[in-house]
Amino acid sequence: MSLDLNPVSVSDYRELARKRLPTQLFDYIDGGSYAEATLDDNVAAFSRLKLRQRVLRDVSTIDTGTEIFGERWKIPAALAPVGFAGMYARRGEVQAAKAAEAFGVPFTLSTVGICSIEEVAKATTKPFWFQLYVIKDRGYARALMQRAHEAGCPVLVFTVDLAVLGARYRDTRNGMNVAMSLGKRLKVAADFARRPGWIRDVALGGKPLDFGNLREAVPDARGFGEFGMWVAQNLDPAMTWKDLEWVRANWPGKIVIKGVMDAEDARIAMAEVAPEGIVVSNHGGRQLDGTPATLDALPAIRAEVGDATTLLLDGGIRSGLDIVKAVAQGADACLLGRAWAFALAARGEAGVKAMLGTMRSEMNVAMALTGHTKVSEIGRETIA
Repeated sequence: MSLDLNPVSVSDYRELARKRLPTQLFDYIDGGSYAEATLDDNVAAFSRLKLRQRVLRDVSTIDTGTEIFGERWKIPAALAPVGFAGMYARRGEVQAAKAAEAFGVPFTLSTVGICSIEEVAKATTKPFWFQLYVIKDRGYARALMQRAHEAGCPVLVFTVDLAVLGARYRDTRNGMNVAMSLGKRLKVAADFARRPGWIRDVALGGKPLDFGNLREAVPDARGFGEFGMWVAQNLDPAMTWKDLEWVRANWPGKIVIKGVMDAEDARIAMAEVAPEGIVVSNHGGRQLDGTPATLDALPAIRAEVGDATTLLLDGGIRSGLDIVKAVAQGADACLLGRAWAFALAARGEAGVKAMLGTMRSEMNVAMALTGHTKVSEIGRETIA
């Protein structure tokens, strides 16, 4: 039996996060919608895809880097927007952004991050990306875009698959966003009390614990419930592709549309908005259960858009081998979500940097043993 002295893989960080976080918070990161079939299939799809091993190639020098939007990344993967990250570690978004900057990949701040745009900007020197939801309050959406632009964010990741919220049964079972009896509240409190390290680091040391980007929108909020209510009430099920012209008119930088799973939607996106990037994403299996895995949806979308836009992929990526498979299937790069959230919860900034380093090492091995020395050489022939 292993001594388990050092976390290495994403699954190691996941286990450490499970032990350190209160159950409500761990399940919020770890869970998906309904029966979680899509959540599981996102991961399984990478296992189904096999790499084509090649030998006797000169792989003495390997470059895992790539260039996206004129910026050099150390690996073809950035940190995806993850809400609530400041509840996993003290000022979690700041720690993750600093780790990404030190390693050499972009960080994306979620609209519903604990840390605000301004706090992350103050703590970092390189520009980060900002993610925005479809919200009804266009005035506040415009204000958020202005704040992000003033902070130097070059890319707006616009999430389009949240017209309504998917039902995440783990959250309901754990009492999140539902009324609870006194007995159930005491049970939740007892679970939190069993995590003294988290209480010291986050509950006591990580204040203020609110949605930093939404303080002006909900100035009198007395807890996450009121912030969450504002977000739920501001999701806009009436938005269409035409409305994205408004986003383009109000955002001076690059636009990446996140949440495309269908080749026809990719075609419409290119015709209506011409985004600089598209993220093939099913929200990590947290919205519509029963959809294809993102890796399975990727080739048809690549065939539709060709080289007209940058194509990113999220969902199910747990290793550097997975990154190689995603690139082989047509992605220019990936967005890592749960991978960095688990590492952050387990070891903070150092954990995120170590996880990214492991991803790079795994890419080195996968590229060497498939006979590639550059990311640009990876293609469909890399798959067995």
